[in-house]
Parts: sequence; C-alpha cells; structure tokens
Amino acid sequence: MLYRHRGKTMKTKYSDNLREWDSSHDSWRMFKILSEAVNGFEELGRMPRCVSIFGSARATADSPLYEAAREIARRLGEDGYGIITGGGPGLMEAGNRGAMEAEAPSIGLHIHLPQEQKINPYVTTRCDFNYFFVRKLMFVKYAVAYVVMPGGMGTLDELSEAMLLAQTGRIRPFPIVLYDSFFWSGMLDWIRNSMVRSGFLDEEEIKFCVLLDSPEAVVDYVKKQTLSQEALRLL
Repeated sequence: MLYRHRGKTMKTKYSDNLREWDSSHDSWRMFKILSEAVNGFEELGRMPRCVSIFGSARATADSPLYEAAREIARRLGEDGYGIITGGGPGLMEAGNRGAMEAEAPSIGLHIHLPQEQKINPYVTTRCDFNYFFVRKLMFVKYAVAYVVMPGGMGTLDELSEAMLLAQTGRIRPFPIVLYDSFFWSGMLDWIRNSMVRSGFLDEEEIKFCVLLDSPEAVVDYVKKQTLSQEALRLL
C-alpha cells in the first residue's frame, strides 16, 4: 500500500491485498455520527427523568439478579422515573420489563453488533446506534442516576465511563449504585488499595459510588439523592 510523506511515495508494511484506507470516509462518517446524536436527543429529550440500568446480557430470567433488576425498575417506574437500558436480553430485559409493568417509559438504546443482539420485547422507545460512544452519551445525558447490576466487560465499560466523567466534573454529580456488594466490593477495594494508596486517585473522587443489596434500598437511595439534586438546582 502506498502513501505520500513529505513529497515522497512510501510503502507501508501492510499487504496490498488488504482494503486500502481512504481518509475521505472519515469525513462522511461524521454525518452518521451526527445523525445518531440528533435522533437520540430528539427521542430522549421528550422523556421524564430517567435512571440508567446496566447489567449482564447473559443473566437468565430465573436468576435472582433478573428479579432484582425487574423489581428495581418497576418500583422506580411507579415513582415517576423512566428506565434506560441497552435494550438487549438478560438484566437489560429485566429493567425494561419492570418499567413496562409500571407503565413507565421503557427505553432501549440498541447497539448494532457483528453478532446481532436482539432488542428485548419490553422496550417501548427504541434508539439505534452503530457507535458505542454516542450510545454512552445518551446513557449519561438523560440519566439522573445509574444502577449497575453485575455484568461483564460492557457493564464495566459503562460504569468506568460514568466514574471518569463524574470524577473529572464533566457531568453533574449523580448517584452510581453498585448492586450486590459481594460482586462489586472487590473492585472498590482494589481501587482504594491500589489507586488511592498509590496517590493516583483521591478517596473523595469515588464517594458517589455506593454498594447496595436490596431493590428497596436502591430505590430509596435513588429517590433521596435525585430529590436532593433537584432541590439544589432550585436554589
């Protein structure tokens, strides 16, 4: 593959049999990114205050975690919150199911993947994304709280994004609830024992993360924190 550098024709180490990269595609890709952002803003901007619920797509409907996510979403929905999930199966489905049972907005931010992940049947408002970073923007922008159920790398990615934005002050502070202290406490212990102890992070910078172990405790905490936020905004 050839390219120009300082007026000279250079050859890369990549095989000429590979598809050649054309930088002009990046400019056109910006319009796709923009369209996804605009669609998300227009769809979600009409919603009431929402709580984003994350968790594993691999959890089964007969698991205690599925029932916990469903109950959390149902209780929050009954209290006037919309529920945002990734729209997929497992604990995302549980969140949307609980929202639908409460007749609350049940939002699914569906991501297109090479191995297609189907949207669950409990989503009433669907937004489609090709780009993870645009999708994560919607999770943060339209949520007044995060409820993070146990999950894998996708859940960890969404959690770390929220923690970073809160730590750096790029978003308004909001509660991040880690459900199931047995699952998450090891991660927080490692952050404190490694990052904080090494001076790479301050304990104060993770104070917005809380470990809770029952749907009732989660709902009570989210309601208390979001009402406090609303009161501060009125001052």
